[in-house]
Amino acid sequence: MLTKDIVRQSIENLPDSFTIDELIEQLIFVEKVEEGLKQSDEGKTISNDDVKSMIEKWSS
Repeated sequence: MLTKDIVRQSIENLPDSFTIDELIEQLIFVEKVEEGLKQSDEGKTISNDDVKSMIEKWSS
């Protein structure tokens, strides 16, 4: 979930002139990163080795 502080910081990182689409794209990106960090902190991740095993099974 985004906070006002995160939104303010995202706006500060944009150039002086930007489109609403660029703002929305930036906010979606930040939200996805925040969600990924939360999942990582909660241990909801998959190791590279596990992903490689899954890909090998799909390729067979």
